[in-house]
Amino acid sequence: MIKPATVREIIETARAEDIVGDFVNLRKRGTNLIGLCPFHNEKTPSFNVNPARNIYKCFGCGRGGDPVNFLMEHEQLSFPEALRWIAAKYGIEIEEVELSEEQRAEQQLADSLFIANQFALEYYQQQLFDTDRGKSIGLSYFKKRGFREETIRKFGLGYAPMGRDNFSKAAEAAGHKKDTLEKAGLVKNNRDFFRDRVMFTIRNLSGKVVGFGGRILQKDIKAPKYINTPETEVYNKSRILFGAYEAKQAIRRADECIITEGYTDVISLHQAGIENVVASSGTSLTVDQIRLIKRYTPNVKVLFDGDSAGIRAALRGIDLLLEQDLNVKIVLLPDGEDPDSYLQNVGLNAFQGYLEQQAEDFIFFKANLLLKDAGNDPVKRTALIKDIVGSIALIPDPLKRSLYVKECARLFGVDEQLLVGEVNKIIAQKIRKHQQKAAAQDQPPFPSAPPPGVGEFMEIPPPPEPEKPTIQGDEYQERDLVRLLLLFGDKSFDEDNAQTVAQFILSNIDDVIDNFDSPLYQRIAKEIQVLIERGETPSIDHFMKHETEELRQLAINVAATPYEFSENWEKKWDVVLNQKAPDENFLKDSSHGLKRFRLRKLSRLCDENIEKLRELMEQNAQEDLVLYMKLQQRLQNLRNSLAKELGTVVL
Repeated sequence: MIKPATVREIIETARAEDIVGDFVNLRKRGTNLIGLCPFHNEKTPSFNVNPARNIYKCFGCGRGGDPVNFLMEHEQLSFPEALRWIAAKYGIEIEEVELSEEQRAEQQLADSLFIANQFALEYYQQQLFDTDRGKSIGLSYFKKRGFREETIRKFGLGYAPMGRDNFSKAAEAAGHKKDTLEKAGLVKNNRDFFRDRVMFTIRNLSGKVVGFGGRILQKDIKAPKYINTPETEVYNKSRILFGAYEAKQAIRRADECIITEGYTDVISLHQAGIENVVASSGTSLTVDQIRLIKRYTPNVKVLFDGDSAGIRAALRGIDLLLEQDLNVKIVLLPDGEDPDSYLQNVGLNAFQGYLEQQAEDFIFFKANLLLKDAGNDPVKRTALIKDIVGSIALIPDPLKRSLYVKECARLFGVDEQLLVGEVNKIIAQKIRKHQQKAAAQDQPPFPSAPPPGVGEFMEIPPPPEPEKPTIQGDEYQERDLVRLLLLFGDKSFDEDNAQTVAQFILSNIDDVIDNFDSPLYQRIAKEIQVLIERGETPSIDHFMKHETEELRQLAINVAATPYEFSENWEKKWDVVLNQKAPDENFLKDSSHGLKRFRLRKLSRLCDENIEKLRELMEQNAQEDLVLYMKLQQRLQNLRNSLAKELGTVVL
């Protein structure tokens, strides 16, 4: 168990821009940073990192928190795991206290698969470097591929020995339980899953070992050439790209991701200095893998060798890249070459030059490739055009679709409006399927797209937004008051520091705090009241680290904003703000906020009192009627006086 003092040090050291920046491509906008949200699919960045507050917030899906919370959500880590990750990043030495048996068992259960995989990595590397068979078979194979020792160690390459249970015996001797090894996919049916194979380590985005790929080298054995770790609690092959951990920073710098087919292609290119490269490990790309790439760049370059059959099979998966609104280019290598071999043959400079010169837009690459097969056969050309139109219809951006249609119409020698109509048919069919699916699942219907004009594309409407919660009574004003309490409650309200903003506000709402319409806002106000009574100074940091998730999220939502003043007003156009910035104008903001709140409450009391007067008149209760009329007069005077101060007309 990590000592509380060390936990505080880690939390205080962690910077949101550093932690989030390891996983999301961020760019500066004003004083904040923005990027595409890693928690939901989006085209326009709505994910915001606020370095001053040390928080992140997505204004699209609503996720937000501090650096520790980001790691826990993004990497599915426990709180202690996230702390260890941050400590390793910043070089903080972790001090721990002795765990109880129960705590140790819980921690072991959470970490067991990662620990077992890390042991396997070290075991396979030891077999590669320190055994005769590992050196003669495994190490010689890697060196023939041109891999240097530092590359072999960096990518965790190794060798799994022959024998039924050599690995499992070593693992159990080191203290790993048999059922853990089975859950990690390292042992199956009491036999080592990987035997007599060179090994490739598969890591997640945070660098933890989640699985392995094994390649057999003997040709006379009837066994699959490659096998991968089966699906486990920590390894989901549809969400993992080989080399993504090593490539993520380079992808961000280059603003481009190169996709290859095999492990050795990634390692060879990385060793040569082309580090923005990943592999799909011989499987078709999945939506989750594509979204992983999109976190870092919208630009993708896919490398193919000269095997035309393999290219055609892969084209179907690449359509998914278009659907996720990525910019896709294809590079076809010379016949008989793969990225690894071609790089070895021509050298780095020639290889990079080839990638730049031969990169072709995916739609045009696909069209030209299929045109060669179709020739002048009208039936084949019709099928080809429908295939290309199907790919174009996947592109979400209507402007991009329009440009592709124009060029493809010229390439195929057909009328452009005909292609527009075909694209619209596919989009309309997609909308109908969404509507049918929504109806079958008793969900809100997918909205219909407006009919296109002549030569216009039908738009793919966004899915219906969830209904917003109904605002009750004075919740808007109560929220504004809570905003002031959280953001400026610890600021001094007067020059002689006699009271804080929180003390000023709370002393003026003490008579109505029990009548809040929102239980959540009432709880915040009352908790700040308790803090003040204890002699503590309330601050937003207290609530951003609150044990209650609802209060923590509210504090983050209040602190985060997608809006800020642009420096260009003053720097470029010499337009100066003739008042204090909002964060410095809290005295006036607090005073006006409180007055708006009280005006709302007084107006409501007036309305309630009028209803009471009507009841008394119907009952002919003259004595009570006089009292309530006097009360009404007083309430109206207070209300009108406040309205005059605020410059508001009361109806």
